[in-house]
Amino acid sequence: MLLKSLFISAFPTFLALAAAFSGWQIAENQFVIANIFVLIAVVPFLLFLAVAFGLTNIARTSESPWYFFVSPIVGSVGAMYLLMNQQAEWLHVVLSVGGLVGSFIYVYWYSVFGREQNDILEVGKALPEFELFDENRNAVSSKEISQQPALLMFYRGNWCPLCMAQIKEVAATYKEMEKRGIKVYMISPQSHKNTAELASRFDVNFNFLVDKDNQAAERLKIKAENGLPMGLQAMGYDSDVPMPTVVMLDANGKIIFADLTDNYRVRPEPQDFLKVFDQHLATV
Repeated sequence: MLLKSLFISAFPTFLALAAAFSGWQIAENQFVIANIFVLIAVVPFLLFLAVAFGLTNIARTSESPWYFFVSPIVGSVGAMYLLMNQQAEWLHVVLSVGGLVGSFIYVYWYSVFGREQNDILEVGKALPEFELFDENRNAVSSKEISQQPALLMFYRGNWCPLCMAQIKEVAATYKEMEKRGIKVYMISPQSHKNTAELASRFDVNFNFLVDKDNQAAERLKIKAENGLPMGLQAMGYDSDVPMPTVVMLDANGKIIFADLTDNYRVRPEPQDFLKVFDQHLATV
């Protein structure tokens, strides 16, 4: 959805400008308390982005993380109170409330895909036919992938910090995956160059594959149109991306698990994958 692409680029920009403005006013000793409330309202989401993009690794959050709302509510109420007492201007209220409203939009609208019923990735079914491409641009068919136990992780791209954190988690369990004979495939529509760069970060026997033009994602009904934040096209990423999806296959190529999360911040943990496979083996 194009509006979501625009929102996720515009909202952090708005917050950064609001924080910069408030910081400047504080330095100029203007409406100091009011600007502190503005910072209280806008900084938490910026901190979340900073943490996600490098200070640490966040692969998931709760569906409704309280910390996205508490500070913006405090900041907005504080700015309104000061306005009524002529110790703030309308701009301070607008900036604070903008941080609060934007946080609600991010959590309850942007983060949710609204997936339709997926009858292709039902447990017990085989993967439909599609082609992916390896680091040498050789075609890898879904039939080839289905010849052994496998874990397929469709991720959005190197630009997505939660995807990168989840891949790091799975890479940390690669010995457990190998012990069970599970082949791991990391799949994205991003360029071969970006895919090769990602693969170079991990010393694991994983298969990093390219889904050219999102053909596999479209075949599996997991494509999110205009899912890329606006502006990242300049870095060579496709506007369309897959919704984060994990599919596990048994030794016969049948689907034994499919995580079709409807919220990109809510994802299973690697131990969940191992547990599913072990439970499947126990019933075979």
